[in-house]
Amino acid sequence: MKKFKRMFYLKLARTFGRSSGGAPVPTIIGENTKINGDIFSNGILHIDGTVEGDVCCEELIIGMKGFVLGTVKAQSMHLYGSLQGKALVDSLFIARTARLIGDATHNTIAIEPGAYIDGHCIRSKAQPASESVSAEPKIRAVK
Repeated sequence: MKKFKRMFYLKLARTFGRSSGGAPVPTIIGENTKINGDIFSNGILHIDGTVEGDVCCEELIIGMKGFVLGTVKAQSMHLYGSLQGKALVDSLFIARTARLIGDATHNTIAIEPGAYIDGHCIRSKAQPASESVSAEPKIRAVK
């Protein structure tokens, strides 16, 4: 019965979301799903499964059980699970449950205490000359 209610709700949200200009419904990659290949989307993508390939979308949410091996290009990304590769995003949020192994290029970033990062976090916009640093520091935050 729960599956039916959820399916009915998603069907309703998709139907009324398009016509009324409401909030878009995300594409969800479930926990038991593994994708080998690239994903391109114009909307919101929520990954709880495994993706081995590049991901390009407007907004990406990698859930607590989600894993991406590849390059991510998105306007915004919320990382709760694992990303192994590069992230090229405008706005980046890294939760305390997250693991980022690789470099992240961003404009704005928020990192919760306890997040694991093994790589560089690089600001994409040029800094003023007085604040520029010759080499980006390596950030490693461990819980």
